[in-house]
Amino acid sequence: MLSSELDNLIQPISYFLDCATPQTWLAEAARPENLATLLRDHLICELKAAQSAMYLIRRYAVEESSADALLQWLKPYEDFTYRQQGDWRALAGLTLKKSMIPKASSGHAQDLIDKMVLLIKEELHHFYQVLEMMAANGIGYEKTTSSRYAKGLLRHVRTYEPAAMVDKLICGAYIEARSCERFAKLAPLLPDDIGGFYISLLRSEARHYQDYLALAYQVAGANNNDEVAERITFFGRVEAELISSPDADFKFHSGCPQVAASDQSAA
Repeated sequence: MLSSELDNLIQPISYFLDCATPQTWLAEAARPENLATLLRDHLICELKAAQSAMYLIRRYAVEESSADALLQWLKPYEDFTYRQQGDWRALAGLTLKKSMIPKASSGHAQDLIDKMVLLIKEELHHFYQVLEMMAANGIGYEKTTSSRYAKGLLRHVRTYEPAAMVDKLICGAYIEARSCERFAKLAPLLPDDIGGFYISLLRSEARHYQDYLALAYQVAGANNNDEVAERITFFGRVEAELISSPDADFKFHSGCPQVAASDQSAA
């Protein structure tokens, strides 16, 4: 990817986010001993992104038979990740085997299906690519706990519709945008193969946050653009607080690393 193309992708994302990734997090991520943690958590993030998109389709856009097909599509990935069943190499090429039937009562169902199915395909492909990177760097898969990040955003989602759906889409936009920003900033700090891989992810990942935002405005309706903008501002502040505040747990979307007492005394 040319530097001009990278700049064109990152500039609107940097404008969208309320804060940049702290240098202290980047310094922690650049430490060789943290590479395994970074890649394992990145792997889980790709699966969770696919699961979140699948949830939106199942909850808001398709009939029951289509919802079942989505579950079957993700099942081998979930079996490997959560139950450590199967060989990761067998995940190559798995795809959705059934057309999605939109709910007749939903005016935005088809657009939601089109955008989210493409997103799921790309996230699952990235999931497999992360596994390839891990294998190439001698890093085995191990279960890892979730960070506070996504939960910290979703706890502010409103509890009534369609406001809840709008908020979930906005949260999705921030998660995808932050991932892009970190891919770009991490790339020059990591081994060349991983840095190059992270740059390669930017094209699709940059589109994902835009798709989420477009759907949020569509679901809310043309008369509610100001309300959506207010919610974007609100979640931007929440997201920035999660990214910039102290965080004891180092993960792909974690906040500022806390300095251990032993490190403080040695300084």
